[in-house]
Amino acid sequence: MPWCEHCDRRLEDEELTAEGTCPTCGDQPLEHRKSPWYFKFMVVATVIYLGYRAFQGITWVVHHI
Repeated sequence: MPWCEHCDRRLEDEELTAEGTCPTCGDQPLEHRKSPWYFKFMVVATVIYLGYRAFQGITWVVHHI
């Protein structure tokens, strides 16, 4: 994901100029940042937690029918 340090914002590839610079300030070169490790960790932890809660909910429904 292209990141403009001067504007302090993320840009979509479609927003870039033909030269690959920021359309607002013309800052170049733009950095390509990846998602931080802690964001990926939180996504994985959330999926595991919600999967566990879904399993608990299904088990509760099965035992109460």
